[in-house]
Amino acid sequence: MNEKASVSKELNAKHIKILEGLLKLPENRECADCHSKAPRWASVNLGIFICMQCSGIHRSLGVHISKVRSTTLDTWLPEQVTFMQAMGNEKSNSYWEAELPPNFDRGSIEQFIRAKYEEKKWVSQTMPNPIHTLGERRCDIPRKARKYSLEEESITEHMSHVPPPAARHRAGSLDMNHMMNNLIISPPPNMPEHDASTKKVDGATDLFSLLYAADVKHDRVVVPPSRWETFECKN
Repeated sequence: MNEKASVSKELNAKHIKILEGLLKLPENRECADCHSKAPRWASVNLGIFICMQCSGIHRSLGVHISKVRSTTLDTWLPEQVTFMQAMGNEKSNSYWEAELPPNFDRGSIEQFIRAKYEEKKWVSQTMPNPIHTLGERRCDIPRKARKYSLEEESITEHMSHVPPPAARHRAGSLDMNHMMNNLIISPPPNMPEHDASTKKVDGATDLFSLLYAADVKHDRVVVPPSRWETFECKN
């Protein structure tokens, strides 16, 4: 299932509003690579805001290096917005451009971007990659202690207004042993009682007695065997 399909229009509108606020911060008002004003694109796995020209170059790097999204046109997942809040251009460049000489002539911006992210030419030798640091830090925080994401807050708020489902009672299973122990077998009315010492037992009568006793408990009308209708088979 596409994760973007689970993001509603209302939730994505909140994401766009958060991104607009991040773009107003001093460190994000310029492209992270060429320093052009008012960037409107972003690399969601590098955590940087970039201009349209640089966004095309980032796409050519491949998604294993940079995943490009529009800050106004695309659908954003909650974890992507959270990562952009935690990163930003200043923190990202403190790692990727740590060894970049002052007043460096960037010349061809494409060559500069490839050297920066593909070759890792100017990365810090002492500072860990903030992408990995932020990812590990988030995994170490227990879910219960972690602040809810925007999507989780929306779901939690919705579920708080949903009444709990009515409890269903399942019918108890029949205890056949208990029924048989409490079953009282008595002969039907107007029928002679059998002597306990009699060795020959009428199987049909005993069967009827059993059925009759069960039907009496349920207030059913039972017709004695003497009134049963018989049919003779003609050859």
